Amino acid sequence: MPTPPRPTEIARDVLRIERDALDTLQDGLPPDFDSVVNLLLTVPGRVIVSGMGKSGHVAAKIAATMASTGTPAQYVHPGEASHGDLGMITSQDAVILISNSGETRELADIIAHTRRFAIPLIAITKKSGSTLAMQADHLLQLPDAPEACAIGMAPTTSTTCTMALGDALAVAMMRLRGFERENFLAFHPGGTLGAQLLKVSSVMHSGKDLPVVYDDTPMGDTLLEMTAKGFGVAALVEAGKLTGVITDGDLRRNLDHLMDHTAGEVATRGPRTISPDALLSEALGVMNANKISALFAVDDNGDLRGLVHIHDALRAGVA
Repeated sequence: MPTPPRPTEIARDVLRIERDALDTLQDGLPPDFDSVVNLLLTVPGRVIVSGMGKSGHVAAKIAATMASTGTPAQYVHPGEASHGDLGMITSQDAVILISNSGETRELADIIAHTRRFAIPLIAITKKSGSTLAMQADHLLQLPDAPEACAIGMAPTTSTTCTMALGDALAVAMMRLRGFERENFLAFHPGGTLGAQLLKVSSVMHSGKDLPVVYDDTPMGDTLLEMTAKGFGVAALVEAGKLTGVITDGDLRRNLDHLMDHTAGEVATRGPRTISPDALLSEALGVMNANKISALFAVDDNGDLRGLVHIHDALRAGVA
């Protein structure tokens, strides 16, 4: 009996087949691609994405990617659409239907609905002469590439190309909309991704919570301020501007006759600071690099705006 191939050999064959199909797609993007992007950028409603089976899973992913990158989108299951969910698709929307063969019968009611109410219909299919392609206003044709499975039937290459095409649509619209990091955070507030995009201003302590002293503040009062605010530091401020900081290290270095000094005599001048608009992850990096646990936030004019503690970063999930 022939020796069966090693799993890694099979994997390389699969990846090669799918890579070749993606190369073909890249070299021959559908002619309607620009028109589809321009349409979706101007549609007043949402982008409805649908498909059946594996195409449905890809459709849900495409809708989720669009929604998280600035294009309102929703996945609608074609079976549920035939039992009332067609009401989710309005004349203000555009519809993307995915079917490798273009003859998926479960899509028939959505196709008819778009034709009845003049809803723009975009087809993603391999067959340009299929029912779906012929009914659509725009065709994004997939490359005629073999599936990567052993029998050439399981959706593999086709779903990979469809997902990549959906990513291309989403990213093109994202860039043309000017969708920035701040917009991305608005749609990703949870988890590690949201934490990595948080700004210092979103977690910093400010106002009455800040430990503030002045050049002539006696060290007795300075210690009380540091203890009351609980950050282990105090900001030396003059006319609203941060001019220095007092840390535990400064206290130890001036331990002899400490209470005979003022805050201005003990403080370290020219402290490290961070902008309130900086990423929280950046502030954490500064604290780790300099082995400090707190960082004052100042604006472009040097005015004190807040304080971020390493515990704030850890609570937010930036670690």
